Amino acid sequence: MQDILFDFISKYVSLNDEEKNAILSLDLFRSLKKGTILLKEGQRSNESYFVLKGCIRTYYIIDGEEKTTAFFTEMDALTPHCVATKTPSQYYVSCLEDTIVTVSNSDMEVEVNTKFPKFETMCRMLSEELLAKQRLDLDEFKTSSPEQRYLNLLQNRPDLIQRVPQHQLASFLGIKPQSLSRLRARLLEKKS
Repeated sequence: MQDILFDFISKYVSLNDEEKNAILSLDLFRSLKKGTILLKEGQRSNESYFVLKGCIRTYYIIDGEEKTTAFFTEMDALTPHCVATKTPSQYYVSCLEDTIVTVSNSDMEVEVNTKFPKFETMCRMLSEELLAKQRLDLDEFKTSSPEQRYLNLLQNRPDLIQRVPQHQLASFLGIKPQSLSRLRARLLEKKS
Protein backbone atom coordinates (compact mmCIF):
# COMPACT_ATOMS: atom_id res chain seq x y z
CA MET A 1 0.00 0.00 0.00
CA GLN A 2 2.86 2.37 0.69
CA ASP A 3 3.95 2.09 -2.96
CA ILE A 4 0.48 3.18 -4.11
CA LEU A 5 0.71 6.21 -1.80
CA PHE A 6 4.24 7.12 -2.89
CA ASP A 7 3.28 6.78 -6.58
CA PHE A 8 0.41 9.20 -6.00
CA ILE A 9 2.62 11.69 -4.12
CA SER A 10 5.22 11.53 -6.90
CA LYS A 11 2.70 13.19 -9.23
CA TYR A 12 3.12 16.33 -7.13
CA VAL A 13 6.55 16.21 -5.48
CA SER A 14 9.55 13.88 -5.41
CA LEU A 15 10.43 12.26 -2.10
CA ASN A 16 13.80 11.24 -0.77
CA ASP A 17 14.24 8.28 1.59
CA GLU A 18 14.13 10.46 4.71
CA GLU A 19 10.77 11.90 3.64
CA LYS A 20 9.38 8.46 2.81
CA ASN A 21 10.51 7.14 6.19
CA ALA A 22 8.92 10.15 7.93
CA ILE A 23 5.59 9.30 6.29
CA LEU A 24 5.86 5.62 7.17
CA SER A 25 6.68 6.45 10.80
CA LEU A 26 3.31 8.19 11.17
CA ASP A 27 1.37 4.91 11.10
CA LEU A 28 -1.15 6.28 8.59
CA PHE A 29 -2.57 3.09 7.10
CA ARG A 30 -5.91 1.68 8.28
CA SER A 31 -7.94 -1.28 7.04
CA LEU A 32 -11.67 -0.78 7.47
CA LYS A 33 -14.48 -3.28 7.06
CA LYS A 34 -17.48 -2.74 4.80
CA GLY A 35 -20.17 -0.93 6.80
CA THR A 36 -17.74 0.90 9.09
CA ILE A 37 -19.10 4.33 9.97
CA LEU A 38 -16.21 6.77 10.14
CA LEU A 39 -18.29 9.77 11.14
CA LYS A 40 -21.86 10.35 12.28
CA GLU A 41 -23.98 13.47 12.18
CA GLY A 42 -23.28 15.47 15.36
CA GLN A 43 -19.82 13.96 15.95
CA ARG A 44 -16.63 15.95 15.92
CA SER A 45 -13.54 14.73 14.10
CA ASN A 46 -10.06 15.87 13.23
CA GLU A 47 -9.34 13.05 10.77
CA SER A 48 -8.82 13.28 7.02
CA TYR A 49 -8.76 10.25 4.73
CA PHE A 50 -7.07 9.23 1.52
CA VAL A 51 -8.55 6.14 -0.14
CA LEU A 52 -5.97 3.63 -1.34
CA LYS A 53 -8.47 0.83 -1.97
CA GLY A 54 -12.24 0.66 -1.54
CA CYS A 55 -15.18 3.03 -1.52
CA ILE A 56 -16.42 5.57 1.03
CA ARG A 57 -19.76 7.36 0.88
CA THR A 58 -20.93 10.63 2.43
CA TYR A 59 -24.62 11.08 3.12
CA TYR A 60 -27.20 13.01 5.10
CA ILE A 61 -30.28 11.58 6.76
CA ILE A 62 -33.22 13.87 6.01
CA ASP A 63 -36.69 12.93 7.24
CA GLY A 64 -35.44 9.38 7.79
CA GLU A 65 -34.14 9.04 4.23
CA GLU A 66 -30.46 8.78 3.27
CA LYS A 67 -29.32 11.36 0.74
CA THR A 68 -25.97 10.40 -0.81
CA THR A 69 -23.76 13.35 -1.70
CA ALA A 70 -20.45 11.76 -2.75
CA PHE A 71 -18.45 8.60 -3.31
CA PHE A 72 -14.71 8.47 -2.69
CA THR A 73 -12.74 5.68 -4.36
CA GLU A 74 -9.10 4.92 -5.08
CA MET A 75 -6.86 8.02 -5.01
CA ASP A 76 -9.60 10.29 -3.63
CA ALA A 77 -9.04 12.46 -0.58
CA LEU A 78 -11.73 13.31 1.94
CA THR A 79 -11.50 15.94 4.64
CA PRO A 80 -14.93 16.21 6.26
CA HIS A 81 -16.16 19.80 6.52
CA CYS A 82 -16.29 19.51 10.32
CA VAL A 83 -12.52 19.00 10.44
CA ALA A 84 -11.87 22.41 8.90
CA THR A 85 -14.59 24.21 10.84
CA LYS A 86 -14.02 22.37 14.15
CA THR A 87 -17.79 21.95 14.48
CA PRO A 88 -19.99 18.84 14.73
CA SER A 89 -20.50 16.98 11.46
CA GLN A 90 -23.70 17.56 9.54
CA TYR A 91 -23.43 14.27 7.67
CA TYR A 92 -22.30 10.65 7.82
CA VAL A 93 -19.20 9.01 6.33
CA SER A 94 -19.17 5.23 5.88
CA CYS A 95 -17.36 2.45 4.01
CA LEU A 96 -19.30 0.77 1.20
CA GLU A 97 -16.58 -1.84 0.74
CA ASP A 98 -13.64 -3.20 2.70
CA THR A 99 -11.40 -0.15 2.46
CA ILE A 100 -7.77 0.78 3.02
CA VAL A 101 -7.12 4.44 3.80
CA THR A 102 -4.47 6.68 5.17
CA VAL A 103 -5.69 8.67 8.15
CA SER A 104 -4.15 11.97 9.15
CA ASN A 105 -5.04 14.83 11.45
CA SER A 106 -4.14 18.52 11.56
CA ASP A 107 -1.46 18.11 14.26
CA MET A 108 0.27 15.43 12.20
CA GLU A 109 0.03 17.57 9.06
CA VAL A 110 1.51 20.63 10.80
CA GLU A 111 4.41 18.55 12.09
CA VAL A 112 5.18 17.03 8.68
CA ASN A 113 4.71 20.33 6.81
CA THR A 114 7.07 22.09 9.22
CA LYS A 115 9.72 19.42 8.83
CA PHE A 116 9.25 18.97 5.08
CA PRO A 117 7.82 22.11 3.39
CA LYS A 118 7.29 20.33 0.07
CA PHE A 119 4.38 18.46 1.67
CA GLU A 120 2.63 21.75 2.27
CA THR A 121 3.13 22.58 -1.42
CA MET A 122 1.71 19.19 -2.40
CA CYS A 123 -1.29 19.61 -0.08
CA ARG A 124 -2.01 23.05 -1.51
CA MET A 125 -1.84 21.73 -5.08
CA LEU A 126 -4.10 18.79 -4.21
CA SER A 127 -6.56 21.08 -2.41
CA GLU A 128 -6.75 23.39 -5.40
CA GLU A 129 -7.44 20.44 -7.72
CA LEU A 130 -10.11 19.05 -5.41
CA LEU A 131 -11.81 22.42 -5.04
CA ALA A 132 -11.90 22.93 -8.81
CA LYS A 133 -13.26 19.40 -9.34
CA GLN A 134 -15.96 19.86 -6.71
CA ARG A 135 -16.99 23.13 -8.29
CA LEU A 136 -17.32 21.51 -11.72
CA ASP A 137 -19.25 18.58 -10.22
CA LEU A 138 -21.68 20.95 -8.50
CA ASP A 139 -22.15 23.03 -11.65
CA GLU A 140 -22.72 19.88 -13.71
CA PHE A 141 -25.28 18.58 -11.20
CA LYS A 142 -27.20 21.85 -11.14
CA THR A 143 -27.28 22.32 -14.90
CA SER A 144 -28.03 18.79 -16.09
CA SER A 145 -31.04 16.50 -16.21
CA PRO A 146 -31.08 13.17 -14.35
CA GLU A 147 -30.43 11.41 -17.67
CA GLN A 148 -27.42 13.63 -18.38
CA ARG A 149 -26.13 13.02 -14.82
CA TYR A 150 -26.40 9.27 -15.32
CA LEU A 151 -24.67 9.43 -18.72
CA ASN A 152 -21.90 11.57 -17.21
CA LEU A 153 -21.52 9.03 -14.41
CA LEU A 154 -21.26 6.22 -16.98
CA GLN A 155 -18.58 8.16 -18.83
CA ASN A 156 -16.57 9.54 -15.91
CA ARG A 157 -17.01 6.98 -13.11
CA PRO A 158 -18.33 3.75 -14.64
CA ASP A 159 -16.92 1.67 -11.77
CA LEU A 160 -19.58 3.12 -9.45
CA ILE A 161 -22.34 1.44 -11.46
CA GLN A 162 -21.05 -1.97 -10.33
CA ARG A 163 -19.78 -0.99 -6.87
CA VAL A 164 -22.66 1.01 -5.43
CA PRO A 165 -26.17 -0.22 -4.55
CA GLN A 166 -28.80 1.16 -6.95
CA HIS A 167 -30.73 3.06 -4.26
CA GLN A 168 -27.55 4.93 -3.22
CA LEU A 169 -26.66 5.63 -6.84
CA ALA A 170 -30.16 7.00 -7.44
CA SER A 171 -29.88 9.21 -4.36
CA PHE A 172 -26.51 10.51 -5.59
CA LEU A 173 -28.13 11.38 -8.94
CA GLY A 174 -30.98 13.15 -7.17
CA ILE A 175 -33.71 10.71 -8.22
CA LYS A 176 -35.69 7.78 -6.78
CA PRO A 177 -34.55 4.17 -7.44
CA GLN A 178 -37.65 3.56 -9.58
CA SER A 179 -36.75 6.55 -11.74
CA LEU A 180 -33.23 5.21 -12.18
CA SER A 181 -34.65 1.84 -13.31
CA ARG A 182 -36.90 3.56 -15.85
CA LEU A 183 -34.03 5.76 -17.04
CA ARG A 184 -31.79 2.71 -17.57
CA ALA A 185 -34.57 0.90 -19.45
CA ARG A 186 -35.16 3.96 -21.65
CA LEU A 187 -31.45 4.20 -22.49
CA LEU A 188 -31.31 0.48 -23.34
CA GLU A 189 -34.33 0.95 -25.62
CA LYS A 190 -32.59 3.81 -27.43
CA LYS A 191 -29.56 1.58 -28.08
CA SER A 192 -31.73 -1.15 -29.65
